[in-house]
Amino acid sequence: MSAEIVTASISAVSGIIVAAVGYYLTKKREREAQWRSEKLAYYKAFVSSMSYSLEGESSHEGHIAFAKACNDLLLFAPQSVIVALRALQDEIGQPIASRSREKHDALLSKLFIEMRKDLNVKPQDDPASFQIILLGSGVKIRGKSV
Repeated sequence: MSAEIVTASISAVSGIIVAAVGYYLTKKREREAQWRSEKLAYYKAFVSSMSYSLEGESSHEGHIAFAKACNDLLLFAPQSVIVALRALQDEIGQPIASRSREKHDALLSKLFIEMRKDLNVKPQDDPASFQIILLGSGVKIRGKSV
C-alpha cells in the first residue's frame, strides 16, 4: 500500500470519527437541555401548587393539586429532593398546634436548595443563609384572610 492511500484512509477515518463524536456530544447536550426543561416545568407546577395550599388560602382543589405535584416529583427528582420533600410532608402532616414555623421554613428552604441543585442553578446557594418563605396573596377564602 502506498503512503498516499494510508494517509487518505487515516484522514477519512479521522473525519468520520470526529463527525460521529461531535454528533453524539451535540445530541447529548440537546437531551440534557430537554430533560432540564421538563424538570423545570414540573418544579414550577410543584411551587405553584404550594401557593394553593397555604394556610388561610387553601382549598380542596389546592390540596389535590399539591398532592399530584408531589407525586409527579417522585418520577424524576433525585433522591436528595425526595428526602427533603418527605421531611416537609411529615412536618405539614402534623396537627397545626404541634407545628413549628421555623422548622417548616427550614425544611422548605432545604427542599428548594435541593431542587435548585438538581437544576444546576448558578451561582450555587449557601445553605447556611438560604431561606425560603412562601407569600400568600391575602385574599380571603372561606371567611379567612392571611
